[in-house]
Amino acid sequence: MQEIYSESIRKILQNKSKLEKGLRVKITNKGKILFVEGNAEDEYTTIQAIEAINLGFSTQQALLLTEEGFILEKVNIKDLTKRHDLERIRGRIIGTKGKTKKLMENLSGCIISLHDNTVGIIGRAENIEQAITALTSLIQGAKQSKVYGFLERARSKEKARLNEDLGLKSKE
Repeated sequence: MQEIYSESIRKILQNKSKLEKGLRVKITNKGKILFVEGNAEDEYTTIQAIEAINLGFSTQQALLLTEEGFILEKVNIKDLTKRHDLERIRGRIIGTKGKTKKLMENLSGCIISLHDNTVGIIGRAENIEQAITALTSLIQGAKQSKVYGFLERARSKEKARLNEDLGLKSKE
C-alpha cells in the first residue's frame, strides 16, 4: 500500500472509479492523503498518474501512462534559469493564446502542462527527450522559431528512421 499527498484531491475523487478501473488499483482517502492498494507495478503507475493530475493533466491524459512506452517527466523552471521573472518565462512557454505550447505539443508528439514553476510532459520515451531539449532552450531564452525548427528537424529525422526500418527507403 502506498500513501500519496494530493493537491487535486477533488479532481481525483470525482474520477475515482475511472482511475481505479484504468490503473487496476483500489484508491481510498483520508483528507488530502490517498492510499493506493494493488500490485507494485500498478501502484507505481498510479503514483505517476496522480502526480500528472496534480500537474494539471486531465484524468484521461494521466491514464496514458498505463500504455506501453508512455512516461511522465517533470522539468522545474527554477533549475534551468537564474532569472527571477518566472511569470515571463511561463508566458514564453505558453505563448500568445497558448500557441507556443500547442505547437510544441504537435511537433514533439507529447502533452505539456504547466503548474506553478513545474512543467509536466507526458509522451513516448523517444519523444520526451526532444520535448525537454526544446523546453530547456525556450526557458533559457532561445527564440520560439529556433525551438520549432529543432522540433521539426527531429520529427523529420524520426520519420526517416522509421521509413528506413520498414524498408521503405527508395532504391536508386
